[in-house]
Amino acid sequence: MFAAYAARIDRDQPLNGLELGDRPAPESRPGWTTVKVKAASLNHHDLWSLRGVGLAEDKLPMILGCDAAGVDEDGNEVVLHSVIGQTGHGVGPDEPRSILTERYQGTFAELVSVPTWNVLPKPAELSFEEAACLPTAWLTAYRMLFTNAGVRPGDSVLVQGAGGGVATAAIVLGKAAGLRVFATSRDEAKRKRALELGAVEALESGARLPQRVDAVIETVGAATWSHSVKSLRPGGSLVISGATSGDRPSHAELTRIFFLELKVVGSTMGTKDELEDLLSFCAATGVRPVIDEVLPLDRAREGFERLAAGDQFGKIVLTNP
Repeated sequence: MFAAYAARIDRDQPLNGLELGDRPAPESRPGWTTVKVKAASLNHHDLWSLRGVGLAEDKLPMILGCDAAGVDEDGNEVVLHSVIGQTGHGVGPDEPRSILTERYQGTFAELVSVPTWNVLPKPAELSFEEAACLPTAWLTAYRMLFTNAGVRPGDSVLVQGAGGGVATAAIVLGKAAGLRVFATSRDEAKRKRALELGAVEALESGARLPQRVDAVIETVGAATWSHSVKSLRPGGSLVISGATSGDRPSHAELTRIFFLELKVVGSTMGTKDELEDLLSFCAATGVRPVIDEVLPLDRAREGFERLAAGDQFGKIVLTNP
């Protein structure tokens, strides 16, 4: 079957390790389901995998891709939950949890196999392309906002780095949930898009906010860390799920963190129950993922190049006929 896969690890030039071509179809195994992939979306996790982060060389070649929507063996339209081993279903109780493609072949292919427990019904209201955007970036944003930040309607939130998948999701979900959302970006066009999606104000990176916020959604890392900490009200929460600009900020702001009793919370992906809630939320409210571009799978390299350059606003989706 045709697939986009990591053939080698290159920490400095990750796209050098990306290959497109024929790979073995998944074999059937007890407790697992094979899904015909209709749509799959790109995440920064895929670029990190090509750098060898979370992906050992002895696992190569590895088909990339965490997210997918498609059709199962019984003809049902489904969405995949990307966290494998969270409950032991399909892998055994002693295996630690992993994100798809860290241990098992991924979704940038015609077929993918996952534990049956990880397969959820796709709401009829969502297209395959829309549903494929939800299991990583949108689920991450959902958990960051509503589980780990614990914000409520009327609260204020700063979303750093508008344009990325998680950040875009946080703006849309926050607006739909009645939050007062501020966003930042270095790019004027992305700031304009953030306003169109529902941010009350979009500022240049590092700019002073008109007010201190209840929570910050942080995926950028080192470049925005100090600004994130300084933007919080006393007792506020900084929730971080990524560090695309690096994980070593020049100023950790420890004094401000302990003096103002700020909370710093790490967040990774989300649970199957949260994904079910997110799917229901989108179906019921009309909220839809922001899609930057849809490409056929055989043009996956273009999508990877766009993601690596940071040119996208929203999700890049790969499709099969």
